[in-house]
Amino acid sequence: MTRHPYLSPDAPRVLAHRGLVTADAAAHGVAENSFAAVAEAHAAGADYVESDCHLTADGEVVLFHDDDLRRVADDPRAIADVRLHEIEELMSERGGLITLVQALESFPDVRFNLDVKAAAAAGEVGRLVAPHAERVLVTSFSDERRRDALAAARAAGSRMRPATSPGSATIARLLAARALHRTRLVRSLLSEVDALQIPERQGPIPVVTRGLLRDAHAAGVEVHVWTVNDEDDMSRLLDLGVDGLVTDRADAAIALVNTRGTAAV
Repeated sequence: MTRHPYLSPDAPRVLAHRGLVTADAAAHGVAENSFAAVAEAHAAGADYVESDCHLTADGEVVLFHDDDLRRVADDPRAIADVRLHEIEELMSERGGLITLVQALESFPDVRFNLDVKAAAAAGEVGRLVAPHAERVLVTSFSDERRRDALAAARAAGSRMRPATSPGSATIARLLAARALHRTRLVRSLLSEVDALQIPERQGPIPVVTRGLLRDAHAAGVEVHVWTVNDEDDMSRLLDLGVDGLVTDRADAAIALVNTRGTAAV
């Protein structure tokens, strides 16, 4: 399997989860997924930023995790019911709203890991990332949304498809296939993706195992683990052989990777 340009150069990679909000920035009201959070991650040396995509009432893709504004801006309205200028006003004292267009244009050296959170956003996400497919990974808990975004990128004339990581249904099929020793199905499922972005455990059940890493790497697929904030856990997972850490502490993770003698990429 040919390595997607998104995954070059070599691992391990640090993916800044929703950007980077340091304790000092948080004390000044900076929110996750804001323009300031993405800028802080970039300034800390993170070449990868993980973020989330929603669609506003007037059709703009914004980087925002939740379906509504309640947690971040103390406003109960859904993102889908609010126009862009209204969210910009709410986020003006929280680090500033960032749209997908602004992210791609303002940070041309950053590679974006985009989780499509809303079905309505999939087509527009695909269209917008089409010119940037070499530095974008598209994922979603919903495989349907993920595939819709990839199809939209192709329809928009993308020179290559964006990198991709499977949704929860595909990951469940993969784990079941491995448990049943259905090697052909494991290979087939892995052939459709560039990375597995998964938690270390799902409740009491381990997800990241040496066997899974072995199968993924044999297929040319990377394994990125979320969300890893403890430095001992970071070291342990890197020793295990994972290829990427999705973390709220990108600055600490980059420093750790650098001390291990491999530049964070």
